[in-house]
Amino acid sequence: MAQMVELEGGIRRVTFAMPLGLDHVHSYLLPASDGGWTAVDTGLGLPDAGERWSQALTSLDAPVTRILITHFHPDHVGAAADLAGLTGAPVYQGAHDYEQCLRTWGDLRIESRMPEYLEQHGTPPEEIESFRDESRAFAQLVRFAPDPAPLVAGDEVDGWQVLELPGHADGHIVFLRDGILVAGDTLLGTISPNIGLYPDSRPDPLSDYLQSLERIIALTPRLALPGHGDPIEDPPGRARELISHHGVRIEETAAALNGEAQSAYEVSLTLFPGPLSTTLRRFALAETRAHLEYLVHRGAATRLDGEHVSYVAAA
Repeated sequence: MAQMVELEGGIRRVTFAMPLGLDHVHSYLLPASDGGWTAVDTGLGLPDAGERWSQALTSLDAPVTRILITHFHPDHVGAAADLAGLTGAPVYQGAHDYEQCLRTWGDLRIESRMPEYLEQHGTPPEEIESFRDESRAFAQLVRFAPDPAPLVAGDEVDGWQVLELPGHADGHIVFLRDGILVAGDTLLGTISPNIGLYPDSRPDPLSDYLQSLERIIALTPRLALPGHGDPIEDPPGRARELISHHGVRIEETAAALNGEAQSAYEVSLTLFPGPLSTTLRRFALAETRAHLEYLVHRGAATRLDGEHVSYVAAA
């Protein structure tokens, strides 16, 4: 069942267990000016998601009156329809993010898109087939709310400033008020958020993410509430650590281009050695592509397009 703890400013953190590599995800309940609560993110749409939320709601002294979504990933948007159905609260989601949500989980979903992408970038056939099975299962765990109220950068929701910080997801939004950043997956305390390049996404997500981290540094929040793990008490410091981390990974990616044309999958085996599950290897491939394209956009690598895409160091 859900675990709830009270944080600074009366904010409640609700933690849901997940049967994934990351074994939990946080939702946050923000005290609202109307006397109710604003929920940020909804957890994975597991079969018992509604039951979990029902149990959590009984601990509150007032109703949830609005629901905010930071990004379209399954563990954040997956139970949005469940929570909206339980509370009757309107759902708000980034306008750009909802477009990607529809392409990934909704009416604009094309099942062949991701397998074709994996094949194009060198993924072995048996891993692609495993992904097909996994993807069909994951789609059952996402019950997003259709036609949410759109949010864009510069909006304000009950005193919380809406910021768009792309990188982990193209339309990722966060909420800032009184030095507290409800961060989604833009900042995590002990691991680096996955920064991957996927079909139909922005062309240089790593550059986007590095700019988002610089934005966090400039905003100087004193506390970040992440989607996973403990609160981050020095968000600008953590942002600097992640910038440094990706600087090292960019150098390692450049070094992995050893003169022969390689697929992104092959480069991922150098950057992420050792056995990985199909899911984690897919994340590794997408993150490798983000770093390779960062080099391509800066003239440090060349992409060789064709039926199968490969990369070489720039001449």
